[in-house]
Amino acid sequence: MDTVTVNDIQLEYEIRGSGEPVLLISPVLPDGFVPLVAEPALSKHYQLIRYHKRGWCGSTHTPGPVGVADHAADALALLDRLGIDRVHVAGHSTGAAVAAQLAQDRPDRVVTVALLELTLLSVPAGEAFFAQVVPAFEAYADGEAERAVGLFLSVAAGMDRERCRTLLDARVPGSVMQSLKDADTLFGIELPALAEWRFGPDEAAAIRQPVLSVRGGNTQPLWVDVAAFLRATVPDVEDCVVDGVGHLLHIERSRPVAEALSRFLARHPITS
Repeated sequence: MDTVTVNDIQLEYEIRGSGEPVLLISPVLPDGFVPLVAEPALSKHYQLIRYHKRGWCGSTHTPGPVGVADHAADALALLDRLGIDRVHVAGHSTGAAVAAQLAQDRPDRVVTVALLELTLLSVPAGEAFFAQVVPAFEAYADGEAERAVGLFLSVAAGMDRERCRTLLDARVPGSVMQSLKDADTLFGIELPALAEWRFGPDEAAAIRQPVLSVRGGNTQPLWVDVAAFLRATVPDVEDCVVDGVGHLLHIERSRPVAEALSRFLARHPITS
């Protein structure tokens, strides 16, 4: 990947394809968009920009706290350095939180927003989900990073640990090992920042751009609740349900996700 200096840090980034720019903001799997950018439905029609947020992979690791708004500022600075004025933004899980924040902060720069299972803990199912991941935090506190990461990814994916590891090794090779290296970011910075992030009805209503809300047909109650929240609060939102997948929807089945995203972007071009 290439590197660029923004906000006194270095960010790793990669650009693939040509056309209208689409900024992809990843969650706790920093290379989770790799299967999606390989799909012709997107790569043949759009300039796809994916990057590693600060604290992940080779991007600069800074002491916490690093909030969702900080990541949004980094994303904007990256666009500035790349000379991109207006852009489509897509994010998955915690990355979708950054996408939503960026859309609020700079509506003049963000044309559309695609939220792939936005993680929002303030919805009714948020408390139950947090209770499920408590053992992962406990394992991390005990110095068992491998067990902690495995537990967290398994709970989020809605799969047993072996199946989750097999899927990620096949579709995003090296991603689990990288998550182990970045465990301090995951448990010490990223998840606490998400818990502090405020995104209520007023913030959701402030997003005036067209929004695509994507969830898996087999996902967990947390993301079903989030999709319902977005339908009730975001002024211009379209729903998309991908059958047969859970929270790792674009990793499990990248083609239907890419096709849905491509159709959405085509309906809302930057040049219109």
